[in-house]
Amino acid sequence: MGAVSRVRRKLDLGRAGEKAAAELLKRRGYEVVGAGFTARRGEIDLICRRGVELVIVEVKTRTTDAFGTPAEAVGQRKRRALAAAAAEYRLLAGWKGPIRYAVVGLIARPDGGFDSELTLDPFE
Repeated sequence: MGAVSRVRRKLDLGRAGEKAAAELLKRRGYEVVGAGFTARRGEIDLICRRGVELVIVEVKTRTTDAFGTPAEAVGQRKRRALAAAAAEYRLLAGWKGPIRYAVVGLIARPDGGFDSELTLDPFE
């Protein structure tokens, strides 16, 4: 299998994971207001509202948890990038309310679905 097909499969898995995460969040009462926001120093997978809060969501999709859970893959570098991207989004959108963070970890099942875990305020 070539490198191109591996990259394509990884991108497809990531897109499917983001779609599944958005559906999970909607079922839990979140309103998805944006996706794929690219800032100078980071990217935000999903931007949601819940009540008066803006929730910045990192989505991690894996085929297995053999090397740790998807949420464990969100390290210090990613946290800094998310904070920088959130600050830029706040400025561009004129958001004045509180911002929270969340991680949706997804592991693909053989049937094409996902096992999911939502972690609120993972950086505290």
